[in-house]
Order: sequence, then C-alpha cells, then structure tokens
Amino acid sequence: MKNEMQRNRRSLLKACGAVAGSMMVPALLAPVSAAAQGHAWRAQPERDEFILRGGYVLTMDPALGEFPVGDVHVRGGAIVAVAARLDLPNVRIVDASRTIVMPGFVDTHQHMWTSLLRGSLRGDDPTFGYFPSKARAGAVMTPEDIYHSVRFGLAQNLMSGITTVHDFCHNVRSPAHAQADLQALEDLGVRARFSYGRFGEPSSQPMDWQDVERVRQVILPKRPRLTLGVVVAPVTQKDGSMRASVLDDLSTSMAHAQAMQLPYTLHYGNQTHGIIDVMARHRWLNSDLLLVHPQGFTAAERQTLAASNVRISIAPAIELQYSTVRSGYTQFAEMEALHAQMGLSTDSSAASANANFFNEMRALLWAHKSRSDTNVKLSPRRLVELATIEGARTLNLADRTGSLSPGKRADIVLVRMDDLDIAPVFDPFNSLVYSAQPENVDTVIVDGRILRQGGRFLTFDVGEVVRDATRSAVRLRREAGLA
Repeated sequence: MKNEMQRNRRSLLKACGAVAGSMMVPALLAPVSAAAQGHAWRAQPERDEFILRGGYVLTMDPALGEFPVGDVHVRGGAIVAVAARLDLPNVRIVDASRTIVMPGFVDTHQHMWTSLLRGSLRGDDPTFGYFPSKARAGAVMTPEDIYHSVRFGLAQNLMSGITTVHDFCHNVRSPAHAQADLQALEDLGVRARFSYGRFGEPSSQPMDWQDVERVRQVILPKRPRLTLGVVVAPVTQKDGSMRASVLDDLSTSMAHAQAMQLPYTLHYGNQTHGIIDVMARHRWLNSDLLLVHPQGFTAAERQTLAASNVRISIAPAIELQYSTVRSGYTQFAEMEALHAQMGLSTDSSAASANANFFNEMRALLWAHKSRSDTNVKLSPRRLVELATIEGARTLNLADRTGSLSPGKRADIVLVRMDDLDIAPVFDPFNSLVYSAQPENVDTVIVDGRILRQGGRFLTFDVGEVVRDATRSAVRLRREAGLA
C-alpha cells in the first residue's frame, strides 16, 4: 500500500508539473466559460479606511480582552488597532455605539449546494426527507442551480453574522459545477474554504483531480479570500473493515490531497465505523483532517483523535435531529476534556431550516446541559469562542480571522444591543448565546468591505437572490420528484 501511495503521489506531481510549466494540457488551465454559466466574476466594492467607534468590543484575543466602550481601526482590509479610544485625523468614523463589535462567526462545515432544498424537505420522511431529497436533487442540479443555491445560502449566512464558511461541496459533478460554486463565494464577498468533492457519499463517480488542480493553480491564487480543500468519503463495513476497492480509492485520494498539500474532510457516522483506526494505521490523522460529527466515537478513538490533533466540526442542531443516523449524542464534553480542537457548524441550512448561527450555540448549550453524566463546564464565553476563534483554528485560518487582533483581516460583525429581543445587555456573551437572533446583526464586514449595514445588504439584491433560488427550487422539485 505504501508503494502504491508513493506511485500515486509521483504521478500526480508529474501531472502538476506539466500543468504548471507547459502547454500540454491547455484545457486544464482554461477556466470554465462564464458565459456557459450565465454569470461573470463580479468586482467587490473597494476597501475603505474607517474607525468603528464606541461599541462593546469583544476581541476574542486574550491579550486584548474586552472594551465596554472601544474603537477598532480598519485600513486596507486589515485590523490596524483596537483600543478604548482611537483619534486619527481624516479617518471616517462609523458609529458602533449600542452594538457588540466582534469577529464574524466561522462556520466549519456547511453544504451550501443544498440551501435551496429547504422548502422541499419533509422532516424524516423516507422519500422526501433530507437525505433522499439531496440525492435526487444533486443528480439533476445544473451549474446555474449550484450558483443560485450557494448564493442563497451565503446571503443567509451573512445575515446571521457568518463571515467565514467551509463550503463542503459533495456535489461537484463537473468543472462547471465547481466554477459556479466558487463564483458564488466570490460574488457574495465571504471568506471560505471550498472543499471539492464528487457527487454522493459513497460515490461511484471518480474525483476529477485534474480539475482540483485547475482550481488550486488557476482560480484560487487570484482570490485570496478563498482556500481549497477536498472531501473524502470512504465507507466501512459492519466489522470496521474496508473493502479493498474502497481502501484503494481512499489511498488514492489521500495521496493526491497530500501531494497538493490540501486539507481533507470526511463525515463520521454509521457508515464510517472503524475509519479512525484505518486512517491511524496509514498515518492520515493530523491537523489537515477535519472530522465532522463527533458522535459514536469509542474512548480509544477519542484519545487517538485528540493526540493526532485532528480538527472536529460540531453541527449541534443537526446532530440533535439525526442522532440515530450519526450514532448517538454529540461527544462535546468528552472531546473538550481532551482539549481537542473544535468548531461549530450549521451543516445544511436546508436540513436545519436556516443558517441561524446563534441557534447553533444554543443547541450545543442545551444538548450539553441535558447531560447528567459530565462535569465539563460550557459557558457562554466558551460558546462564542467556539463560534469565532476556535472555528478559525479548526479550519487552520486563525492567522487571518477569528479575532479582532491587529494584523488580521477585518472580518467583523456588529450586533445591536438595544433591540427588543436582546436588550438590556450587561454580559454580551450571555446575551449573544441566550437572546440574539440574526435580525439583531446590524453590520457585516468581510476583509474590510462593508457588505451589510443598518440591517441592509449593500452589495447585492436580496430579492433577486431569493427569486433565482426559488426558480431553481421549482425546477428541481419537478425534475427530481420532490413535489
């Protein structure tokens, strides 16, 4: 197996070298035609210099702490300084009084391509529930549908204060589908990791590694807010073993991912029992792995994951709903006791009904409080950490986002403190976790660009986003038999 992995890696590196240095494969280097998708790359608004003045500043940086009344200076898309007061000549002042000023939320795993399926799902119905509907719809989605769905989901994210999302796309059926997804990420102005995955879990469709390399070499270098990862989707048998063909496929995927130096993500659940042992034996457990859904782990597996510095994505609302599918309760307390690196996620705004990240904090809190078998504490402050800086660490993006630290990119949200459903605010962490809703999010800034202010989007037409997503949803209901 080791020799096979080395051969795979050498083959890939040879192909990559050919792509980078010759004209042997011009089709690989050529971006997918925007005209074929019906959309063009759109320019983002210019970055401005400004000071957010007089908010309750939660830096999520232990060296800086909190400022009950503070200022944040932003210039060139970066955070320059945070202090109780910053007086600079000729710098525009943005009134942040009566708001909580904090880092944007970081969603560590969300299937953006499923966003427009929300209205077509019927709970756990065996025909019209999330899993069967996703499978049928995914098989007939066009690149335009992908674009509309991702854009629709991202608009919900921004409304909820999510400025960074891990777009886990296990429905890349062609290069055009990948391009449409990436284009929506760019057009909406978010920070994102795009994880390239073939359709289905498991899938009989081979991964298009040439197109992964096209995205890595041609698309991503021009779009610094976006990073790339890959989805691996192995399936184990009841005894925890893997069929030879599945192990060969996984080995090939890992060889490619490691040769490209890309992070990789997989779901954990009933179909993947035993996968941790398999990956440990092949030395595939490390900080490049993001394992989604901490449910059903054995004590030995938990120890192995924590010792290997594997990242964990928790989707609290979904895990409460699908505990039988995902092998039981969320093992947050167990992984927290081992100091595992964890972040929160929405999973799918279709399955969870919306992209309300405040609900994710609450769902984890309620699930944790319902347990009588643990002494692990979970405070509102810790929940906000999981939603911001810990999410950034989980995606290996903490060097650029997750806290209001000078030098990091300016991904910032302002949450109103004087709205009826959140006022009065004395402990902002407590209010964010127990009271806040997306409608309290006043301003959203990504990479220093103000995308939403006064509760209104400034860079796109919400009505158009909804109409386009609805049009695609209506067609999918008809063609995929979701009606």
